[in-house]
Amino acid sequence: MIRFGTNPIAWANDDDQSLGADIPTARILDEAGRQIGFDGIENGHRWPEDPEDLRLMMEKAGLAFISGWHSLNLLAHSVEEEKKAIQPHLDRLLHNGCKVCIACETSNSVQGLDRPLSDRVVLDGPAMRDFAARVEEIAGYCAEQGIDLVYHHHMGTVVQSPEDIDAFMAATGPATKLLFDAGHCAFGGGDPVAVLRKHIDRVGHFHAKNVRPAVRARVQSEGLSFMDGVRAGVFTVPGDQEGEIDFAPLLQVLAEHGYDGWIVIEAEQDPDVHNPLLYQTLGLATLKRIAADTGLT
Repeated sequence: MIRFGTNPIAWANDDDQSLGADIPTARILDEAGRQIGFDGIENGHRWPEDPEDLRLMMEKAGLAFISGWHSLNLLAHSVEEEKKAIQPHLDRLLHNGCKVCIACETSNSVQGLDRPLSDRVVLDGPAMRDFAARVEEIAGYCAEQGIDLVYHHHMGTVVQSPEDIDAFMAATGPATKLLFDAGHCAFGGGDPVAVLRKHIDRVGHFHAKNVRPAVRARVQSEGLSFMDGVRAGVFTVPGDQEGEIDFAPLLQVLAEHGYDGWIVIEAEQDPDVHNPLLYQTLGLATLKRIAADTGLT
């Protein structure tokens, strides 16, 4: 069954916590649930770490807790160290009925640094295969506990470009699933429809993020950092006329292959410039209309 979710990063940014710092947590939950009508919401830095406190907060808000990001450090630590590091996160997810664990390697990422995206580390063939084998071990560890690791390809990391995604997916499996993010795919130089179609059989989670091409061009031409791009509004929601991604063919691919997971609007932008209530409402309405048209719901 398809369910639609959001991420609190649209209201209160996790990487630059000055963005949305004045927005009360109660407002985030009320707008996402009661006012807009999302089925669930992902993790954010405002949410309680205690699994039961989190469950009670979500129950009160009428929202399912979807999942949350975990930063892997497999290029710096051993697999056994990373198993220990991820276990509290898994415990929190399992206590709240989550089915997927969002993971991304961040040991050498430039995504949160004041450095151009071109400074990111690129793994050669043998290095990517070794890294992927380590991720697969962690994914197997998660699967033993009844949860799928969905790997988030992300700007500024070792899995960014469509070539990175292809190499990573070829070197992992079957335990490792893919979190397909339309915005990061386009930003990283990929054709979202082609990449999704190629890897759809292993897609376990879907982020509906749009990209403003004019801002992306600025980031690339001026050598800006990832967070410079976010603050400038490189990302937006489905249905925004400034965005370049057509979500109809993407949801058509999901429908054709019987996808039955979450579709999450994870579109971080400055809430003082782009009102989250208005933009998230637009995004959800757009996705629901397309989902009905494509037979996804």
